[in-house]
Amino acid sequence: MIEILDKPSTGATIRLHATDNVVVARTDVAIGAVLEPEGLRSRSQVPAGHKIAARAITKGEPIRKYNVVIGFAAADIPPGTLVHSHNMEFREFDRDYAYGQDYRPVEFIPEHERASFMGIVRPNGQVATRNFIGLVSSVNCSATVVHKIAEWFTPERLAEYPNVDGVVAFAHGTGCGMEATGEPMDLLRRTLAGYATHANIAGCLVVGLGCERNQLSMLFQDQKLTESDRLRGFVMQETGGTRKTIEAGIAAIKEMLPEANRVKRTRVPASHITVGLQCGGSDGFSSITANPALGAAMDLLVRHGGTAILSETPEIYGVEHTLTRRARSREVGEKLIERIRWWKDEYTVGRDTQINGKVSPGNQAGGLANIFEKSLGSSMKGGTGPLMEVYRYGEPVIQKGLVFMDTPGFDPCSATGQIAGGANVILFTTGRGSMFGAKPVPSVKLATNSPMYRKLEEDMDINCGEILDGTSTIPEMGQKILDHTLRVASGEKSKSELLDLGNHEFVPWNIGIVG
Repeated sequence: MIEILDKPSTGATIRLHATDNVVVARTDVAIGAVLEPEGLRSRSQVPAGHKIAARAITKGEPIRKYNVVIGFAAADIPPGTLVHSHNMEFREFDRDYAYGQDYRPVEFIPEHERASFMGIVRPNGQVATRNFIGLVSSVNCSATVVHKIAEWFTPERLAEYPNVDGVVAFAHGTGCGMEATGEPMDLLRRTLAGYATHANIAGCLVVGLGCERNQLSMLFQDQKLTESDRLRGFVMQETGGTRKTIEAGIAAIKEMLPEANRVKRTRVPASHITVGLQCGGSDGFSSITANPALGAAMDLLVRHGGTAILSETPEIYGVEHTLTRRARSREVGEKLIERIRWWKDEYTVGRDTQINGKVSPGNQAGGLANIFEKSLGSSMKGGTGPLMEVYRYGEPVIQKGLVFMDTPGFDPCSATGQIAGGANVILFTTGRGSMFGAKPVPSVKLATNSPMYRKLEEDMDINCGEILDGTSTIPEMGQKILDHTLRVASGEKSKSELLDLGNHEFVPWNIGIVG
């Protein structure tokens, strides 16, 4: 388990572990500056969030942050020198998976003391945090139609249905020109079905063209979907074309709206909250403030009986052994390693992708040198509790507690899989300032640092930079995040919802051949 400071030390630099050979610059550092409390003199200009050699590091020596190896010195590095991708190399090293060695059962809070929120209980027992009507395209060829239908339902036309949060289209760029059978089609179908039957969807229309490979009839059959007052299908070639399908879709949604509007929020246990954990635009402070604070919040949520979905497989690579050690069984731990090996040995072989070392320009500018360093912070979002299960992309999440879902690191694609699996809230940390929405669920943004929060306050919900500023601790911020999550799950709008984001972030993972 990674040891995390409740509150960073004061001074120009932050030491994260006694054995680390680097420290982190709290603010921009000038050449020649004396760096307290380390007593170093800076040999470089160092941007805030970047690493500084805390002592002389010899060529080939592991670079340690949080006492975790994040790379190796590419040359001799004198103390006080900027340590980044120019003098630190990425290479593989052995990791002990020690399956289940550190497993400890969750210490649940007594039921009568557990948190609750105001949720919407569906007839089938699902609990919603929002109340949308959805339109799902089976194929890109029906994407325009579902958008046109959704666009007809303006705020003015929905004014008489105050309990309906909106009508939203979920269109995508595939469904044909792909393999007719196998995992790519299975993945697409379970993603579409996960949205069509999501707790936050009061009613749904699924619209196909008619000649696509992802046939509507096969989608319904494969995913055991049944048409009803809440779920209907339209095939454009059978309905009469574009205009007639749009008209039929509008009429069908008009029929759904009165029933959708009858919902009432009631008090339900926090165990009905399933959080999709995301990070984007990460920086050098992500592993110091927002990610460990979110992890603290998820430890609390799990103790209240809730569920946290950690994802983004490339962004736990290098620290996956910290998860396998906490797995509830060897089988669960091996599922995680099987997914990582598929990524490394099959999916990304010879490709210039994140899991093979190189992170995005924004991550680099923010102080992250490679994927090992990024993964160190990314994995913290899941907290410190036991890993209870591992899921493939978009699979229904039925296990409570901390679970892992195999997804790409690309945030819209990753969140789409989590929502398809049942996430009803997205909590999203960012250091550079990601702008993201995730209809049909609320998305909450957690800023890693105060300057970015102040600059982008219209988009950011919580300022975890208070930890760096010394005005909050990680446990205090964790409680604040959980309290805010309960309010948002009860209907309070997040910043992304106030900006009406989330209409174009439905991105199913296309893992197959396009032909």
